[in-house]
Amino acid sequence: MLKQRTERVVFQPVTCRGMQRGINQIADAVRPTLGPLPRVVAIQRILDERMPEVLDNGGTIAKRIIQLPDRDEDMGAMFLRDVLWRLQDQVGDGTATAAVLFQAAYNEGVRYLAAGGNAMRLRTHLEAGMRLILDQLAEMSDQVEGKDKLAEVAESICYDSEMAKLLGEIFDIIGEYGRLEIRKGRSRGLEREYVEGMYWEQGILSREMLNDKAKQRTDLENAAVLITDLKIEEPRQLFPALELALRADIPALLIVAEGLSDQAIAFLLGNKQPDRFQAIAVKTPGWSKEEKAAALEDLAVLTGGRAFIGAAGDTLSQIKLDDFGQARRAWATHRTFGVVGGKGDPRELRRHIATLRGAFENSADPNAKEKLRERVGKLMGGSATLWIGGTTEPEMEAREELAKRTAAAIRVAMMEGVVPGGGVALLACRPALAQRRQQSTDPDERAAYGILMRAVEEPLRTIVDNAGLEPGKVVAEIEQAGRGHGFDVTSERVVGMTEAGIYDATAVQKSAVFAAISSAALALTIDVLVHHKQPERAPNPSRSVRKRL
Repeated sequence: MLKQRTERVVFQPVTCRGMQRGINQIADAVRPTLGPLPRVVAIQRILDERMPEVLDNGGTIAKRIIQLPDRDEDMGAMFLRDVLWRLQDQVGDGTATAAVLFQAAYNEGVRYLAAGGNAMRLRTHLEAGMRLILDQLAEMSDQVEGKDKLAEVAESICYDSEMAKLLGEIFDIIGEYGRLEIRKGRSRGLEREYVEGMYWEQGILSREMLNDKAKQRTDLENAAVLITDLKIEEPRQLFPALELALRADIPALLIVAEGLSDQAIAFLLGNKQPDRFQAIAVKTPGWSKEEKAAALEDLAVLTGGRAFIGAAGDTLSQIKLDDFGQARRAWATHRTFGVVGGKGDPRELRRHIATLRGAFENSADPNAKEKLRERVGKLMGGSATLWIGGTTEPEMEAREELAKRTAAAIRVAMMEGVVPGGGVALLACRPALAQRRQQSTDPDERAAYGILMRAVEEPLRTIVDNAGLEPGKVVAEIEQAGRGHGFDVTSERVVGMTEAGIYDATAVQKSAVFAAISSAALALTIDVLVHHKQPERAPNPSRSVRKRL
């Protein structure tokens, strides 16, 4: 039995050897999942005795690997795990591509450093080559639109024709910012449902306000909207708003408030006049102060109303007729409420959406970006639900996860375009790398471009190998067929990737290249490992990420 290492500070060459073994273990666990004919990874559940998780998502597989027994190996494994975790949070896909790129670049770099290369100079030239690859991908990128093209992009990611067809239709309708909820289904198949207008995940404050008991829903036509984050304790707080509405012959009023006391609810219910006036109350959307402020701002812009904010000292006694928002229709259930046909100023709405889109593009925080995207999607009025069915719970869980990953990739494809899929776009970067290598006389620079030339082949080789075919033979056939051609492993023949409808999202590929190459270059400069006395489990990496390219 090998004696366990006890050193707390580890130097070269042990540093490099340990990290390399750990990196290769994570990469080899993720590698089988790349491509349309992937193998899967089974991971034992920790908290229960159910059957193992069966995964083909590189980011999720990496997250499930908490710690390796050897402390030096664990350092390398957790380094790559963090890279893949961040990438999945950032763009939702591309983790398997990033894993094989990282592994190829790191292993080739280790060999060069062992032969006497300079780590810092190699890192500089690898990062320069990475920027060249990113430029090449940007030049290859084409915009994608229409449900058929979107379905082709989706199928290149999920390899599920039924799911791809529905996602193509959904995103053609709701757009790249549209709101899509993916939920476990009510049957064995897939279903989609569209929701008109803008809605929030907060419902009616009293079930007695639901007029349609069968549907558990209330619809208001030509509704005014009272927008506030105040909690209404006394019925008299509502008097000014109700009096204005009745005098103006407003037929329906939607009250959006932080809460209503039992007395205030009883007052509204006791004064219902279905033929003349109808009023219902829903809870102010959001959980935090920031989320509530954002929802009230969006609702005010959408309907042309004014938001009454408690922190600003507002009270409903100040309300004027122009402070009401207006909507063609409003509706509420016990869980959600929505507005259809908000009558706010279209120019103000466009300016507000443009501001939110600018904040989305400039944000580096995945959570903040997701919230901003949801707000834009709501304001643009596109919402849908995709119901994921299956015969077993594990099947439904896996399919639901796949649908979420595919939807995230479609969004970035609609925003930044697509490149030929199947590893072909990366392979097409080799001539530019070869030209730079030929022009250089610096040994470290030539080595860096040689490493990258080998690395950009690796995704295609892995896809072919996972399909049970010979990578070297396939790469030769592709090079002979010319630019834009690749290998369709499902039909086992060389095809034009665009004509065959095989794409990758440009942003996903660029993010994978950036994460893999920059991180591998950094890892090659690690000279010393310092261990804690008591090894700690790897934490959830920080939510801060590099700005998406």
